[in-house]
Amino acid sequence: MALGVTLVDAMNETPLFDTLADLVRINSVNPAFAGGKPEADIVRYVREFFRQCGLETWEQAVLPDRPNLIACLPGHDQSRRLLLEAHVDTVTVQGMTISPFEPTVAHGRLYGRGACDTKAGLAAMMHAVAFLKRSGITPRCEVWLAAVVDEESTFLGVNKLCERLEAEAAIVAEPTELRLVIASKGTVRWRIRVLGRSAHSAKPHLGINAITHMARLVLALEDENQRLTQKTHPLLGPATLSVGVIRGGVQINVVPNECSIDLDRRLLPGESVSEILDAGQQLLASLKERIPGFDAVMEPPMFTAAPLETPADSAPVRFARHILDELGLDSTPVGVPFCSDASKLAQFGIPSILFGPGSIDQAHAAVEFVECAQVVKAFEFYCKFIEHFA
Repeated sequence: MALGVTLVDAMNETPLFDTLADLVRINSVNPAFAGGKPEADIVRYVREFFRQCGLETWEQAVLPDRPNLIACLPGHDQSRRLLLEAHVDTVTVQGMTISPFEPTVAHGRLYGRGACDTKAGLAAMMHAVAFLKRSGITPRCEVWLAAVVDEESTFLGVNKLCERLEAEAAIVAEPTELRLVIASKGTVRWRIRVLGRSAHSAKPHLGINAITHMARLVLALEDENQRLTQKTHPLLGPATLSVGVIRGGVQINVVPNECSIDLDRRLLPGESVSEILDAGQQLLASLKERIPGFDAVMEPPMFTAAPLETPADSAPVRFARHILDELGLDSTPVGVPFCSDASKLAQFGIPSILFGPGSIDQAHAAVEFVECAQVVKAFEFYCKFIEHFA
């Protein structure tokens, strides 16, 4: 049996959206954020889903009550593997203006925290695997579906997944609006502390104002961000540098002896974290030479993620384009500015693409939703990719 072009006609959409609604009801806010809890409940749900399908599953321990879950669909060639990957954690629900864990459907959209990022993609992948199993279709190679933890914080889930992992290709479910993503920016986040000397505010000349010196640094960083616009990537545009947090001072009548900033630098393919940090050190050294009393310390990175650039002529990209053409969707490869587990998989030598329902504009938003029609199309794409990829 093979899947025809009328695949959607052969399935009942209701179970797909029932599953998505169930996933949204489960609080899987990453424990790093306010209101978070370990992802064990949603992992148990996914495991039970595949148990009822008759598929083998196993867990990978990542942190206490925070395991990855892997389900396996056997293929004709068990020596080769296709990986489907989606994260189960979400960002905080603080600031949301809808009920985060009470999924509702209106105007062709399903609303709730994680509906877009990235439980819709996970549900579509789960039902694609289950549909092939129920239909008696054996894909050409073994298929793993990995539901992983901690994507929204430190990537511990995908790092664990990559240990001794071998796969011919990977599809990572992220909200791409059904576009084929082959490139994404990397990230490095770090902190710089400017050091001054305290004094009474009535005699500021006896101190060194760390906030004043930090202001000079922030302006220099803005100049650096403008310089980055001179070089662009064809799919990603320019690299960026942003100051996201600033802290300084103890009270109004004390010259501040310390001020710190947290920076976010988005990397283009070809750039490395080490060269970005080296450039940061050179900037501090330059300011120290030019500004009397300037002193600053750059702390080790809090977070890093490599850029992604999967060759346009690679097997998974070419095959994905073929399927998208069949489905009447835009098959032109694109890039995105956000990070995902795909860059980690690519670092381990697995050609990876991002594809899923929903828009990144709705991810992490006060009103998060996914277009239901996109979820169905994503299901159809995953089915066709799983069955025929070799």
